[in-house]
Formats: sequence, C-alpha cells, structure tokens
Amino acid sequence: MRLDPLDGRGPVYRQLYRALRRAILDGRVRPGTRLPSTRWLASETDVARNRVVLAYTQLLDEGYAVGRVGSGTYVAATLPTDERPVMSSRPAAVTSRAPRLSRAGRALVARGARWIATSSGLRYDFSCGRPSFRDFPRSVWARLVRRHARPAAASDLDYAPAAGLPELRAAIAEHLTRWRGVTCAAEQVFVTGGSQQALGIAASLLLEPGERLGMEEPHYSGARQAFEAARATLVPLRVDTQGLDVARLATAPRVRMVYVTPAHQFPTGAVMPLTRRLALLAWARAANAHVVEDDYDSEYRYTGSPIETLHGLDQAGRVLYVGSFSKILSPALRLGYLVVPPALVRGFALAKMAADLGTPSFGQRVLADFITEGHLEVHLRRSRRRHAARRAALLAALAEHAGERVDVRGGGAGLHVMMVLRGAQAADVAGIVQRARARDVGIYSTLGCYLTRPRRAELLLGHGSLSEDEIRRGVVRLASVLPAG
Repeated sequence: MRLDPLDGRGPVYRQLYRALRRAILDGRVRPGTRLPSTRWLASETDVARNRVVLAYTQLLDEGYAVGRVGSGTYVAATLPTDERPVMSSRPAAVTSRAPRLSRAGRALVARGARWIATSSGLRYDFSCGRPSFRDFPRSVWARLVRRHARPAAASDLDYAPAAGLPELRAAIAEHLTRWRGVTCAAEQVFVTGGSQQALGIAASLLLEPGERLGMEEPHYSGARQAFEAARATLVPLRVDTQGLDVARLATAPRVRMVYVTPAHQFPTGAVMPLTRRLALLAWARAANAHVVEDDYDSEYRYTGSPIETLHGLDQAGRVLYVGSFSKILSPALRLGYLVVPPALVRGFALAKMAADLGTPSFGQRVLADFITEGHLEVHLRRSRRRHAARRAALLAALAEHAGERVDVRGGGAGLHVMMVLRGAQAADVAGIVQRARARDVGIYSTLGCYLTRPRRAELLLGHGSLSEDEIRRGVVRLASVLPAG
C-alpha cells in the first residue's frame, strides 16, 4: 500500500490517519481491502505501533474502516456520505461571499474596538484602568489558592449558583457597606465576569431593542460597547465640571435608563454634587426609569470625604450599582458584581443563568476568603497610599514640565487624569500621540469616549501601573512633544 509522506502537522497518529484516509478516498485502497497489520505498518513507516493503533481507531470511529474479529481491519464497503474534504497543506481559497452578520454584528465590526485593554509595550505607558501589578498581594493570594486547590471535593467541581457563591456575595455586601455605604442583602449581589458583563445583562433585561439609554458625554467606551451590543439607542448627555448635567434629561424624552459614573466621572474626573445626584434620582422615579451607577474606582479617593453613592441615596429601587475587582486587585480575575433592587432579584438571577450558567467558582472561593479574612482591606489601605504617591508625582511632573500648556482635571481620585491641551485642537491629538509613541511614551486620546466629535484636544494619562520614577521620566519625554500653549 502506497501512502503519501506524513505532512508534519499535529500529532503523528493524526498525520498517519490523514495519509490513510487520503489513500482510501483517492481509490489507492479499494473498499473491502484488508489494511496492513499495525505491526507491519509501524515498521514500514517508522512510526511507533501505538500511534498506528490510534490512527486505525480514528478510521474506525469515522466510518472509513471496519473491524472483523480474528481477521483484521478492512476499508469500509460504503464510505461516509458526509465525508469532509481531504486536509491539504495549501491554504483554503478565500470565499467570495462575506459572512452574514446581524445588524448589531455589522455595526460592531465597522466600529472596531474603542477600548484597548492590552498593554502597548511602551516603556512609559500611561494606560488607564490598571492598578500596579507590582502591588498585587501575591503571597497571600497564592496561600489561599493552595488552600482551596489541595482539598477540592467532587462537589467543588460541579456547577455553582449562577448568581455567585453565597459566601462571596455576602462578603461583597459587607465590603460595600463598610467602604461605600451601600446597604444591601447578599441576595441582591450578583457576581459577574467583570463590570462589562454586569452592564450587558442590565441593558438586555431592562431595555427593549431600540429603547433610549442616556450616556454621559464623554463616557467610558467599554460601557458604550456593552449597551450597543444590547441594541439600545444611545442618547448623549453633556458632562461639565460637576459631572452629568441632569437638566439635559428634560429635553431627552423617553429615556428608559441612564449610565453614570458620579463619584469620579470617566474620563473627566468630575464629581457629581449631592444636588445633582438627588435630581437624577427624582427624575428616575418620575420617569419610571433606572440608573446604572458605575463605581469603578471609588476606593481610590485622595482628598476630602468619600462621595455618597446614588445607591445609598435611592429610596425607590431605581439604582443598579456596578463594580469590579479589576482596579483594586487585577483585571485578570474577571470578577465584578452588580447590586440590584429587591424587586429585580428574580429577573437578574434568571438573566445571569441564561448568560453563562455561572462565573467560575474557584476564583470566587479564593476572593471570598481574601475579603472575609481582612486581606482586601489591608491591601486597599496600602495600595491607596502608593497610588496617592504616584498621583502626586504625576501632578508635580506635569506642573514642572508642561506648565501652562495643559489643564489637568480629575486628579483627586482614581488611577488617571484627563489633560486638556491649551495650544492644540482635537484634530491635533493623533499626531501628538504618535510623536509620544516615537519617544516610547504611551498616552491616549479621549476621541473614543464621545458619541459626538469633541472640540478640545484631550489626553488620558493613567498613573496606576508606573513607578514614581517612571512617571517623572515619562512626563519629561511627553513634555517634549506637546505643543506650545
């Protein structure tokens, strides 16, 4: 029997299987023909016999061969009718017809990604939304991982509750009460795959396709993508130095939901005052609408008192509170949470189950212990001190080297600042970003944070993932490419 040379792709037994199948389909080995013994074929092809056995087993499983007890293996008299094309080393021809996507899918592809979460690889990368991974409590986390990995019972490998493990939901509820004044029962807390999933579930459960959702303008583009995927119609609502201008809702009829970041508006850093927060809640009650409060980095506040949450002020069950552990621990954990009003608990439990059947439970067990044993509180206090020092280094360096050329906003909290360039227009930002990259500095435009095109030249600078020395060196390089004021 003549076989083609093995193609070198993948396991040896798969290569041999493809060579045998090709010989069968090409007619070199006729139906009903007895195949050589595995010992003989192993010797002829210089392939280990167990690999030949695996190749024959694959032929039998897929209907290309049949076994006869005491006689051997034969080519099947009738080959499979749904036979797949023979594998070739040549690339498949590109089809002339584009794949059919839904309207939402076509829009997503056309827009592309607005929020790139991966690192740029630049030496001085002022990317937003990243804590210092050097601050991650590796030894404590590793000890808790070992605690849960070694004695894992069979029940630990089963499906977990879709809403999240009870111990983690209770731990999150307690943490929010202590740190943010969010009073809720554990049953109101849903563990999600980061805040992104929480936003998507909220929109899909509470909005019909095409219904209107108010977005801060500018806004966090990741939230925008989640709401667009839910096929909401987005309505831009202007942000000023006090956050969302609630008065704009009076001229935006039929808005069914509003997305806000009141404690530290993204990207401007504005803080919504109490009068506006109360006005927003009054509007939601009157309009029978919901407010999604994204409290994405409220743990990092460096001046003044903590900002009271909308959820803590809400008396009518209008606010859905969203948070995650991406900024305070690591985005790699993919753990977030959604706190919903009691009347919505059953609906969200079913929606979460439909979305993914549950967030992976192992990480939930580790995180629950991390919170309940006090490690999270220790980490937050230490991390806040370190991030405050990084923020101070960034503000001082910008004042020294950029001076009157920039207006820095949002420096009182969070892991980033927004920088308005006084001597440039919005159209100039792309060139400035490229010139900074040429100097190994990563800075980021706010262009993707707008539904309408911005007029000002704005840049985002995150300080979470850089050391104080790296921040100072990076700002010196950045200042060399900024336009004159």
